[in-house]
Amino acid sequence: MRNIGFGDSDFNFAVYIENKPNVLEYQSLSTVEPLANGEINVINQACGNGWRKVFNVYAKLLYALDKKYFDFSKQAPKWQDYRDKYLLQLQSKTALLFSAPQLEPSKDIVHIICGKGHAKALISNGELNANLVWLDDEFAIDYQNKLIICPYFDYRQLSNIKIERLADLLRSLKAA
Repeated sequence: MRNIGFGDSDFNFAVYIENKPNVLEYQSLSTVEPLANGEINVINQACGNGWRKVFNVYAKLLYALDKKYFDFSKQAPKWQDYRDKYLLQLQSKTALLFSAPQLEPSKDIVHIICGKGHAKALISNGELNANLVWLDDEFAIDYQNKLIICPYFDYRQLSNIKIERLADLLRSLKAA
């Protein structure tokens, strides 16, 4: 099985989402492809507000992370600049994947699955075998596999307060 999605094929920070943008050229993706500068804006224009929220929440999360363990926020002065100039591009170390997580505990890769429903579908399909501990109805963690399940990347589901909580959970994965 291979990773399929957007970003740096040599990623160490992976977010898994159930659906691809509804753009013909992305429906046949079979690898991890870096986005070009400005491509996030093109996707937002073609696919609407939902995808804008996904990219914005992703960038906001990277900016909320502990700088001791994650250096994404050192690359641009604001999360908006990071989103537009680095997120999911070549050498960004970030990925947005439409495939199931390839968990390899020996690798230093953080995995985040967007949405409890998506995670449960991956588990029931046999595509995800993890030792999840549910912290509440929205967040689960597997320290061994560096995996977190969180609400979908949307402002209502993953509010700023929940982004901070997710950032704390990610810090705990790195500090463990």
